Amino acid sequence: MAKIGIGDVAKAAGVSEATVSRVINNRGVVAPDTRRVVEEAMRSVGYSRASPGNLVLLITPGLTDPFFARLADRLSAALGRQGYRPVVASAPVGGTQELDYVAAMADAGMVATVFVSANNTLVDADPAVYRLLEQRRIPFICIDGPVAGVSAPTLSTDDLLAAELAVDHLWGLGHRRLGIIAGPIGNRPSDLRVQGFLAAVEARGGSGDDAVVVRNEYSVEGGNSAAGKLIGAEVTGIVAASDEMAFGAIRARRRGGLRVPRDISVVGYDDAFPLEFLDPPLTTVRQPIERLAQAVVPVLTRLVQGRPVDTGELLFDPELIVRGSTAPRP
Repeated sequence: MAKIGIGDVAKAAGVSEATVSRVINNRGVVAPDTRRVVEEAMRSVGYSRASPGNLVLLITPGLTDPFFARLADRLSAALGRQGYRPVVASAPVGGTQELDYVAAMADAGMVATVFVSANNTLVDADPAVYRLLEQRRIPFICIDGPVAGVSAPTLSTDDLLAAELAVDHLWGLGHRRLGIIAGPIGNRPSDLRVQGFLAAVEARGGSGDDAVVVRNEYSVEGGNSAAGKLIGAEVTGIVAASDEMAFGAIRARRRGGLRVPRDISVVGYDDAFPLEFLDPPLTTVRQPIERLAQAVVPVLTRLVQGRPVDTGELLFDPELIVRGSTAPRP
């Protein structure tokens, strides 16, 4: 049996889908007679809504990554305390699942969507899912990257500052030949970290030869492969775009006979793992997960209530956490 959606209700009531959406989600102004017609149409076609007015869809690239899992968990807890019912959906970056999730949840009483470092991190993100939300008048928030041509509040970690903190730490330890292991080209956070890395080295008097950039996937294997390409570059300090990449870099260096941090220093990014228990404990740039999660709630509430919000990008400062994987240049 085919699922009954708001399109069926709109057809039965003789109104637009936008009007049906406003009735279902109790948002916007709907004339009493129109609301009554829509409610009657919902009953006649057998439309049901699971929990009207409080479903929030959180779309994340995956829950196996501790950073995304932890951020989704904190967002769910923060939204839950305000009466919302978060639904977490895992959709790999670059795929089409986001549109499927949004289309399904729009018919289930969804009042807002939060893109948690999802396709919005891509420079060439497909705008179809955002257009659908705009058509349904369902507000949304982006974390870690605004979408070009789309007006929506964005909350991000300051990736330029993150790279500056890592370079400043290594430079202060005497390292002058640095390498960065970054994510794929076109991933906005990674591109910003590379930009910040190069600018930080240049600001300290370093040349282009002193800053080596290698890109790969956000994984232990990606970090391992990228570190292998740095072997001949004679770098003494590595900045990784994620903690997992840093793990791979450390493994590659150990296999090459180098010791961390005695022979080479490594700085990670995220601080979602229990890094103090590693050998050596990983120095990293911590993303402000708790502050990001807490900041989403008031913005989302204002959006759901139809109140004005700033649609610019709100940047949150990261923090350098110094542990045992960095030391003075050998």
